Amino acid sequence: MDEINLPVVIRDRRVETPEVMCFELGSAEGRPLPDFLPGAYVDVRMGSAGIRSYSLVRRSGDRSSYLIAVKREAEGRGGSSWLHDKAEVGTALSISAPKGSFTWVEQPSMSCFVAGGIGITPLLPMIERAKALGRPWQLHYAAASPERMAFREQVERLGEAGGQVYLHFSDGSTPRLDVASVVRRLDASADAHLYCCGPGRMVDAFLAASAHRAAHTVHVERFGAGQALATEGGYQVELARSGSRHFVPPGKTILDVLIEAGADVPYSCGQGVCGACQTRVLHGDVDHRDCFFTEEEKASNSTMLICCSGACSDTLVLDL
Repeated sequence: MDEINLPVVIRDRRVETPEVMCFELGSAEGRPLPDFLPGAYVDVRMGSAGIRSYSLVRRSGDRSSYLIAVKREAEGRGGSSWLHDKAEVGTALSISAPKGSFTWVEQPSMSCFVAGGIGITPLLPMIERAKALGRPWQLHYAAASPERMAFREQVERLGEAGGQVYLHFSDGSTPRLDVASVVRRLDASADAHLYCCGPGRMVDAFLAASAHRAAHTVHVERFGAGQALATEGGYQVELARSGSRHFVPPGKTILDVLIEAGADVPYSCGQGVCGACQTRVLHGDVDHRDCFFTEEEKASNSTMLICCSGACSDTLVLDL
């Protein structure tokens, strides 16, 4: 599948917190990079380290560079460690065009942002945009401690410029963030839009607390699907367009098998979050493991994310 491939080079890297490193990615061709909606992300291609998705924190005024922030994930798939340990100023990479559906809705009412840890990254450009347009906003941001809170000084400056900023630390120095209470305080504002990005338990609490609100006013982005990848294997996948058949063994996902077979399939996060690998299902029963589709969409059995989901039947026929 053809996709825009933008060559970039690391112009700068700096330590944001003990676990978070910021990277300025500059155009390698000297051309302006595409503009993006607040909340968008790019896929970063790192050669043997694979592809990882990172939110865009900001762009330079002349659009010659983007800023991303990468948290080292000890239990991750190695991409964050590669960037922290191997990537230097001058390292060449390539990125996709900006994309994503977790973006800010430009509307006149209150925007409430709830962030946990590195989940602040897609919310920062949303807040900057709300501030630029003079729209009301508030941020509730939780981290382990002040020293481990990414972009704390920037957030504090934004608050001083007119926003409402509430910082919470789990080290005991402040009350812990009560997501349900945050949502309840906006019950009288039916037209407010609420955004949350953070760990799974935070997002789950946010969705539970906001279940009574109109769906179009509630926006979330997760770090991962919250379920284990479907690696039980033991079934066949048939690609309808090419007619090829592939056995999915234990320990592998459908995406793993198709990539190894040389199939040209789109993918990005590998965790069942972004939807880049969405594939139509022509026959067979899907074992859904994503957090992308609604329950109704899963029940329809008509589409799946091949990076994380598997089969409940002996064979799946996919529109590939």
